[in-house]
Amino acid sequence: MTEVSSLTGRLLVATPALADPNFDRAVVLLLDHDEEGSLGVVLNRPTPVDVGDILEGWADLAGEPGVVFQGGPVSLDSALGVAVIPGGCGERAPLGWRRVHGAIGLVDLEAPPELLAKALGSLRIFAGYAGWGPGQLEDELVEGAWYVVESEPGDVSSPEPERLWREVLRRQRSELAMVATYPDDPTLN
Repeated sequence: MTEVSSLTGRLLVATPALADPNFDRAVVLLLDHDEEGSLGVVLNRPTPVDVGDILEGWADLAGEPGVVFQGGPVSLDSALGVAVIPGGCGERAPLGWRRVHGAIGLVDLEAPPELLAKALGSLRIFAGYAGWGPGQLEDELVEGAWYVVESEPGDVSSPEPERLWREVLRRQRSELAMVATYPDDPTLN
């Protein structure tokens, strides 16, 4: 088996060629990536469901828009919390938060929200996740389905998630910035 270089903490940005409707113009934050597979959440799929309707105690800590996001097509009945701790919290992570990459980490939604209230800079709640088996994501990368770019802490809490795909591409210092201008429907050109 070939060695897998970890992409944990990076973004997968769907290319215009990706035909899967679950990932049309998706921006996925990889929370885990190793030889056993990959797991991430789609950052730009808000639902109409308020966080308070499902996880009342976490509603006041959720960033705007205060809705649940569809994290991906797998396990839509489960919830994941992803939060940014300003400054990355140094050496000591607060109870109930596990660092994924830099200042970005996973929140234990079973913990009392008060444990994290003072430390959190932003919080997003995701229903479901995106998952890939061993080698599956690498195959999709070879096929040209995804661009891999660096994440920024603000990506997790973008106040306008519907613009995130274009914004992430636009900030790239390469020809990827031009992809941000790709039309929604190229047949209408």
